[in-house]
Amino acid sequence: MNYMKTSRIILAAFLFVAARSMAGNVKVLVSNTEKTQRQELIELQINEVYNLLGLSQGQPFVVKDAIGSQQDYQVTYDGKLLFEVTVRPGSTAEYTIAAGVPREMHIWTQGRFYPERMDDVAWENDRGAYRVYGPALQRSGEKAYGIDVWTKNQPDTVLDMRYRMNQVGHEETMRLTKAGDKEAANEMRLTTSFHVDHGYGLDAYKVGPTLGCGTPALMVNGELVMPYCFSTYKILDNGPLRFTVALTYNPAVVGKDRNVIEHRIISLDKNSNFNKMTVWYEGLTAKYDLAAGLVIHEEDTESVVIGDRFVQYADPTDDLRHQYQLYVGVLFPHGVSATKKLLYDKPANGAVGHAIGVVRSVGSMQKYSYYFGSAWSKADVRSQAEWQLRIDEFLKALDAPLKVTVIQQ
Repeated sequence: MNYMKTSRIILAAFLFVAARSMAGNVKVLVSNTEKTQRQELIELQINEVYNLLGLSQGQPFVVKDAIGSQQDYQVTYDGKLLFEVTVRPGSTAEYTIAAGVPREMHIWTQGRFYPERMDDVAWENDRGAYRVYGPALQRSGEKAYGIDVWTKNQPDTVLDMRYRMNQVGHEETMRLTKAGDKEAANEMRLTTSFHVDHGYGLDAYKVGPTLGCGTPALMVNGELVMPYCFSTYKILDNGPLRFTVALTYNPAVVGKDRNVIEHRIISLDKNSNFNKMTVWYEGLTAKYDLAAGLVIHEEDTESVVIGDRFVQYADPTDDLRHQYQLYVGVLFPHGVSATKKLLYDKPANGAVGHAIGVVRSVGSMQKYSYYFGSAWSKADVRSQAEWQLRIDEFLKALDAPLKVTVIQQ
């Protein structure tokens, strides 16, 4: 036996264990060089955090702010540690990460597959909710292509409750209708439907055979090739601070290509009005333009705003009696070749066309990322001018990310 080699191995192992046991806390300094207040999630490499803390993968730790208050955090599917920071203009905020058992964290974002409602995948954060349509809806023949928006005006999660109440109410409404009690049936519908605001938001957005809010689509000869419903999904992150879902779509015909498969990864963070979308296609033998955008409804064709890196719109909702607006937008921080209106020859299904951004000549497996999102006039954004400000500040924040410094104490 080589005793010298064995001794070196034992010594190395001892020094490794000793180093881990001697590791202290981790200080995180977050600097804001801009002249605006910043409140957003930051990302650290979780393996680096474990190493600096001297912890093994999966061992518990706590994150605290400058006054010692514990912060919610999340470890993501792709190896990131997330927690929310608040930093004054031109200031630096300090956070500490240390070994310890964290308190129970509040769920700010979550989503799931809803087979009870035609295979929806729906998700939410503290500002809004969204859904995409699944295989059961496609089998039904209903034409609903785009991403749907559900409004919220409270931070707690509400989707499970909305779906459950809507399902039970629908069954009871049908029973009352068959019994001939139309007044009671209508009252039940108004009391339980998720298309009615019960004080915490509703589904008031018309999608149908359009892009809805932020859906991507390839283009052939200047026309959108509409995607249909997803075929498979995988939830990658499910709160408390970020929801992430991967979606795959059935093979489609695009130009001369007959077997084009679309892939999407969508994520939504706490305290954000905007989802991140990454989309790519396999099976392309040629290059096509890629568009992403918003449906324009015939009730309001004047409030579309086209910017160099965004399109936004004050949507009139699916019932003008509501007397409120949904603010929707698609943001292109990495740039697009053009932003424009793409209008139909005549209105169809209540829509007159789309406001889109176009990326030229996208090839097979070429990924493109952008953001889409919404706000509600009964919640945190009261006017379209305020919505524009929210868009401008979000883009500026992406252009000037917070500076994060990690120090072992």
